[in-house]
Parts: sequence; C-alpha cells; structure tokens
Amino acid sequence: MREAAVAGIGRTEFSKCSGRTPLSMAAEAARAALADAGLQPSDVDGIIDFSTGDSASGPDVARAIGAVDLGLAMDLQGGGNLAVTVVGQAFAAVRSGTCDVVVVVRSLNGRSGSRYGRGDRPAFAMRSEMQFAALNGYVIPPMWIAMFAQRHKHVYGTTDEDFGQIAITFRRHAAANPHAMQRQPIGMDDYLSARWICEPFRLYDCCLETDGAVALVVTSLDRARDLRHVPVRMAGFGEAHTHGGSWTNFPDLSEMYSAYAAKRLWSSTGLRPSDIDVACMYDCFTGTVMATFEDFGFCPKGQVGAFFAEGRATYGGDVVVNPHGGLLGNGRGRPGRRGAHLRG
Repeated sequence: MREAAVAGIGRTEFSKCSGRTPLSMAAEAARAALADAGLQPSDVDGIIDFSTGDSASGPDVARAIGAVDLGLAMDLQGGGNLAVTVVGQAFAAVRSGTCDVVVVVRSLNGRSGSRYGRGDRPAFAMRSEMQFAALNGYVIPPMWIAMFAQRHKHVYGTTDEDFGQIAITFRRHAAANPHAMQRQPIGMDDYLSARWICEPFRLYDCCLETDGAVALVVTSLDRARDLRHVPVRMAGFGEAHTHGGSWTNFPDLSEMYSAYAAKRLWSSTGLRPSDIDVACMYDCFTGTVMATFEDFGFCPKGQVGAFFAEGRATYGGDVVVNPHGGLLGNGRGRPGRRGAHLRG
C-alpha cells in the first residue's frame, strides 16, 4: 500500500454569525485547501465530511467546487471524535488506491445556527439513550462532561484551580494566534469569578460555539512531494468507540475514550508521550483535556493541574498543548487530531 500525506489546509473566518450557509463555507474552505496544496477541484476524487447539527454533505461540497467524478463520497454522523475518523478514512482511501486526492471538510454554523448548548430538540427526535435522559433534562454536552469532571474531583481531589490552569494556558496561546476568536488573556481571578455554566464548569471551561469551516487535502506521499509544501505524514493512528457511545453508562467517569484509544495509538508507533513536542488535545471542556491528557500518558492521573501550573504544558515545558488556543480560545471548528499524531 502506498503512503499518504496531508498536502494542504484551508479555513474560513471563524465568527459568531457568519451570515452564510454551511455549504458556502465548506466550498470556500475546500477551495482554499486545494489552492494551498497547488491542486485543482478537477483533481479531487474523494470527499469525506462529518456532521452534527447543520452541515453540508460531501456530494454537495463536491458539486459546489466542481469535483464531478468521485470514487468516494462519505458522510459520517457524529461529534468531535469523528475529527480523527474522517482523517483516518481519507488516509486509508489514498493508501488503498481507492482515491488519489481526498478533501476532508467540516462546516457548521455552530453559534448562529444549530447550537449544541441549547438542547432544544424534542425527546422523540433524540437517538438511543438520550431519549430517556431528555426526560430528566440531561441533554447537552456541558451536563454530560460535567459529570465526568465531578467524578474526577471526587476520585483525585481535583480542584477548581486545576481546571482553571488549563483555561488560562489555552487563552495565553490563543492570544498569539491572529485567527483566534478570543485573544484576551485571563488570570485565575478572572476564571474563578466567571459565571457558572454547569458545576464544576464555569464560563471559561467551555468551548466557543462557532460558525466556520475547515478542510484538509490528503493525497499520496509521492504526489505530495511535488506540491507546494512539505507533506505531513501520519506516524500513527488510533481511535476507540466504546460502551455504545454512552454518556450515562460509562463504567469509570474519571477517564474517557482516550483510555482505550491510547493503547491503539501508541502501539501503532514507536513513540511514547515523552517523545511528543506538540499535543492537540480535544478541549470541548477543560475536563476533557484533563481526562485525555492523563489517559494518553502525558502525566499520572490527578496531576494535570500541577502539570499546567508548573508551565510544563506550554513553550519551554515538556509539551506544548493546543498552541493555537484550542476550542476554548481559537474556536470550535478546527479539526482536532485527537488520537492521531502527525509528523513532517
């Protein structure tokens, strides 16, 4: 099987009110990614996207950019974990020869359109166990992840300040990112005085619901070497879909999917956490970073707050975590590489 690589990236502006359709933004991001790689829409023979809330389907995006002959058009339904799945599927399609050039795209009006945080869908429209959880008002991500964070506090003695160290570090990183939606640094007093969202989460523990689109171009390594940029190769890959995707029946709420994905990730490479210089951790909430950072082995359980407080998660430390500011500072829309580490 041939090797694959990321050859280009594209994005739209992130905003609170785009005034555009998800399809329009998806097409802009896809064209930008192709231009970044030095390719044309006519080169594209694969489109992969994922969606919750409003989005644009792969075939619609292909038609909008003028990619008329596809060997693969894949629409996946799900949340943030699929940011890894779609990239992995694109690599697999190129490696197997199914496609030569695949565009991976994600577009949504996450603030002005269908918002995760509203919980305004009727119970009968919800899937699986959420139909029953909705009857108790347990319907949105801040509630679900807050329960994981509360369990972490109970088991490991985690403090509010420990969560705050994560929020403060990522906002500091966002301040240096010209694309970030929130660039104003915050301190511990700012963090602790912010309003409650869902205990133990305050305002700065929660990611930014965002309008925007992002895209990647994946092609063969041989072809990528002749394009505009140094290709980005995949050193390893791992994902985990456990316990039926349940938010209510996870056996240990002090850990997350990462406790399972980590085993697949590290076994697919000769690397270990100590080898990593930059880690893009999924930060829909600070509590997610806390659990996954531990589960991936960057520090022992219960020590994330100290790790961040000591400056070990930023420049000059052990590993730079979310240098762009993550979903907490940059905006929710950037494709995370949760469970996948890439190298140039």
